[in-house]
Amino acid sequence: MRRIHLLLALALSLAAVGATAHAGPSRPWLNSALSPDQRAQLAVGQMTQAEKLTLVLGYFASDWQGKKPPKGGRYGSAGYVPGIPRLGIPPQWQTDAGIGVATQGGATVKRERTSLPSGIATAATWNPQIAFQGGRMIGSEARDSGFNVMLAGGVDLARDPRNGRNFEYAGEDPLLAGTIVGSEIAGIQSNHIISTTKHYALNDLETGRKGHDARIDPAAARMSDLLAFQFAIERGDPGSVMCSYNRVNGNFACENDWLLNQVLKGDFGFRGYVMSDWGAVHSTVKAAMSGLDQQSGWPFDDKPYFGSLLKQAVASGKVPEARLDDMARRVLRSMFAHGLVDDPVPGSAAIDYAADEAVTQTDAEQGIVLLKNDGNLLPLTGAARRIVVIGGHADKGVLAGSGSSLVYPRGGNAVPGLEPTGWPGPVMYFPDSPVKELERLAPNATISFVDGADPAAAAAAARNADVAIVFATQWSSESIDVPMKLDGNQDALIEAVATANPRTGVVLETNAGVAMPWAPRVPAIVEAWYPGTDGGAAIANILTGRVNPSGHLPVTFYASEAQLPRPVRPGSNSEMDQFTLPYTEGAAVGYKWADRNNLQPLFPFGHGLSYTRYDYGQISAAAAPGGSVRVQFTLRNSGSRAGMAVGQVYASPANGGWQAPRRLVGFSKVELAPGAAQTVAVDVDPRLLANFDEAAHAWRIAPGAYIFSLGASSRDLRATTTVTVPALSLPANWRPGQEAAAPAPQSGERGR
Repeated sequence: MRRIHLLLALALSLAAVGATAHAGPSRPWLNSALSPDQRAQLAVGQMTQAEKLTLVLGYFASDWQGKKPPKGGRYGSAGYVPGIPRLGIPPQWQTDAGIGVATQGGATVKRERTSLPSGIATAATWNPQIAFQGGRMIGSEARDSGFNVMLAGGVDLARDPRNGRNFEYAGEDPLLAGTIVGSEIAGIQSNHIISTTKHYALNDLETGRKGHDARIDPAAARMSDLLAFQFAIERGDPGSVMCSYNRVNGNFACENDWLLNQVLKGDFGFRGYVMSDWGAVHSTVKAAMSGLDQQSGWPFDDKPYFGSLLKQAVASGKVPEARLDDMARRVLRSMFAHGLVDDPVPGSAAIDYAADEAVTQTDAEQGIVLLKNDGNLLPLTGAARRIVVIGGHADKGVLAGSGSSLVYPRGGNAVPGLEPTGWPGPVMYFPDSPVKELERLAPNATISFVDGADPAAAAAAARNADVAIVFATQWSSESIDVPMKLDGNQDALIEAVATANPRTGVVLETNAGVAMPWAPRVPAIVEAWYPGTDGGAAIANILTGRVNPSGHLPVTFYASEAQLPRPVRPGSNSEMDQFTLPYTEGAAVGYKWADRNNLQPLFPFGHGLSYTRYDYGQISAAAAPGGSVRVQFTLRNSGSRAGMAVGQVYASPANGGWQAPRRLVGFSKVELAPGAAQTVAVDVDPRLLANFDEAAHAWRIAPGAYIFSLGASSRDLRATTTVTVPALSLPANWRPGQEAAAPAPQSGERGR
């Protein structure tokens, strides 16, 4: 039946966009046997200037400040770009975002869809296949909702745990973040829709995002944030890249020639189009000539810079006609390459919510991190007959991050009315109660709930329980930053409960890492992030041992803000603040910063416990052709439960010279039965062994001995081996599969 609905909707959609005509001599660009580049070139050759301009200006598809969206957009959605029916080119219907199909907050009727866990939670799975499956799921819901562009794929590195949008991204390491986000992008685009990657680049703080200037050494940027984007683009091949609001080294990102023309389109070889963030455009000529291809979300910008103003700039010669052709060609190329023309989206189609919820629950379960489990307090067993659950609205649901990425769940907000109810809210709880799920899984236990508003009452309830589980929350949203702490008086609540009952566990639902002054007095801590539509069931499965935890931290959990590169957060927490943001840490982000400065984090990058035990050993490595190194290692489950182990490979040059002592250069997650072992091989990308030499415009690997370490986290390394690597120079535009250059002089080697 679902297939019949899809076919009927598809036929209606084809008729609506005027794309029913077959390819032929008069419309050769509709011939799917031609390459996307050929088809785009042929189509542009037949377009009027007005039609080209149609492709490069997008509109907000919801009411905004009294302005109505153009006809043809999908109600309550992020964006709309009209099609060109004469040529068989459909509109672009754009939806937010990276965890599911969102509805803009001003819309009176909300789409109720399935939400993945937060992006940082998916990164905590350390499982690219899980990321792909999640992307495929939300891409399918986007397509079945009538959208063919999904504004997903956030890969900005977590340079500061207080960034209010960390929950949308994938952590602090370029390899992990780029691999996970690239896999999600590939999954989304498997539905014949376009995915973006965003926010390009160095949009690592929401305070002042509309104007602050991220200042960073260009080589350090290449080895950190830009490398994460590069990995994501190479793995996911997104149809579009969204440039960010902020400035980078003096110029706005959406009119930054170095970022867009030189690095993205030049060195990265990106063949799609650059779209702006909503309200991130400040000019016509400079933006167009610096590499922006599509102004998005008008009227968020001051002017429709790529409308009549671009037409005037082309007429005056300030923007060559050839540049307008290139802008239109890039948009069309992505539309052809990703199936928007050949396989138009239906207006709507039935969604298999049960199947989609199974995907998001698996994602949440693999991303939940067991941070601490002294005395094996978890999993909860039959011996725990009286369990009190405290706080976090755990009787009602699980917390979500807010902003443009917010997905409205089926059943509505489980805890309506919490402030703020408007932008950047609303504060949303998905209606999947951990308490109800625990009651279902532990029918022989008496489970009570206390809201935690009164720490003394909570402590009294805990005193009479076998186990107390406190649910603690930190709400976060786009456009704001948050303190590195739990909301309200929850620290005091946990202290009171832990004092009353030493058998206390804490479940965290947070944006990223928070300070935990109570951690020494709590035997069990679980990081659940924002766990998505079926987050309550996922948490209950972990707490009861129905699922063995296998998540590992994609970020460093610092002990306090004093350990951060910028202990005092700049600005007043307004997105309009203007200030210079010096990235003096350069490429030493997260664990690299902690290692370089001999800091002891609360929990290190890569950390994650299990209900079983794993042995890490028998590591070997050998230099491979092209500058790579192949590392092999064995993981063994030496415990009594089945589980999933994550082998993490870090590299260190024996003679130093890097921005920090070690880098993550490979990882693999494997499922192991009790007593089982598996040997894994990972190929190390040579760029992860190199420094970027800005003067030479090349990646340079210094010759010498490199130590490869295998472990369970960046601070828990179990086995090592040493490999001698020859000198090597790779051009800035090198990518996997290309031949490496001959060894180059190393006089330019320097640590950053």
